[in-house]
Amino acid sequence: MSDFLAKAAPSDSRHWQAVACLSLMTFVLIASEFMPVSLLTPIATDLGITEGQAGQAIAVSGFFAVITSLFGNRLLGRLDRRIAVLLDTLVMIGSGLVVTFAPNGPVFMLGRALIGVTIGGFWSLTAAILVRIVGPAETPKAMAMLQAGTALATVIAAPLGSFLGAFIGWRGAFFIVVPVGLAALVWQWLVLPSLPASTSVSPRRMLGLLGHRVFAIGMAATTLAFMGQFALSTYLRPVLETITRLGIGPLSLVLFGIGIAGLVGTALAGWLLRRHLSTALIGLPLVLATIALLLVPLAGAALPATLLLLLWGLCATPIPVAWGTWMTRAVPNELEAAGGLQVALIQFAITAGASAGGLLFDHVGWWSAFLLGALLLVASGLFAIAASQPTKGSLA
Repeated sequence: MSDFLAKAAPSDSRHWQAVACLSLMTFVLIASEFMPVSLLTPIATDLGITEGQAGQAIAVSGFFAVITSLFGNRLLGRLDRRIAVLLDTLVMIGSGLVVTFAPNGPVFMLGRALIGVTIGGFWSLTAAILVRIVGPAETPKAMAMLQAGTALATVIAAPLGSFLGAFIGWRGAFFIVVPVGLAALVWQWLVLPSLPASTSVSPRRMLGLLGHRVFAIGMAATTLAFMGQFALSTYLRPVLETITRLGIGPLSLVLFGIGIAGLVGTALAGWLLRRHLSTALIGLPLVLATIALLLVPLAGAALPATLLLLLWGLCATPIPVAWGTWMTRAVPNELEAAGGLQVALIQFAITAGASAGGLLFDHVGWWSAFLLGALLLVASGLFAIAASQPTKGSLA
């Protein structure tokens, strides 16, 4: 494998164009995955389903992302990874069309399943693809560019979806994925180099990493952190509308503010994690749990709720970066297998958190989803205490 990587193409302008087009792909994917969060109410009204059921759109995409991240590489076999990325993009475009023209809930969920296939397939290949495009020495810079697409989508997906939904409807908001996806497809076709398959990571190899006790604890903490976040954040719009009683303008501003705070958190993550990785792994989920508990009595007051949610955005975005950094130190020789497993567990966590939160939201009350999120985040912090000990060493 080291010989293969040593022969990776040098970093010229064409290769950085390839990285940039993959960053655009991550932007569209993340925006598509989480846009339902800001459009639950109109989706539910139009399709004749409850807001909790509409929130299952996140769960459905997450479920299919888990399946694809675990088995996708094996199914691709020897297929050129350039062709795999192009196929992922075509599936994403198809998802946008199905969701846009969905006549009912089941067809809408079919479209969400397709975006899940794209998420799992694309993200499970990104690290290996970037190394091969720019070479090992430039991989950190390439990863930063890729995360820029994620960060930008995190900032604007929710407020943009809310804003567009008010003017062109939720279907129009989702349809925007189609022309942007087509542009990404053409760009990929022009700049992505041929990437013949080199290795195949099996689910058995991924799951075998869980035999390392500390690694397993870290993955459990990661899973609980994402479950806790999405048990709460998936249902922010209906709470802000019905409990905080914000109109569409203030609602869009609050969602945009949460995104901007998240972008600031991402920018600060590098400095924080270089110096205080263990503190971040333990402290960030505990801060989020505190915010979730405070929102239960304060959600009806616009100013306190807004300030708490801005703090939520600031503290939530460094968590995936923190656990990614932890993984590179814990299993530096098994990053491809560990990365695929982490993608699967994160998507499972999104699915489980959104699903459990939706059931509680519908059958118990909005506050119960927030309490569930707090409980899961506290559990993540406790698991992180054990997992953070070996970050200066190596398990594999």
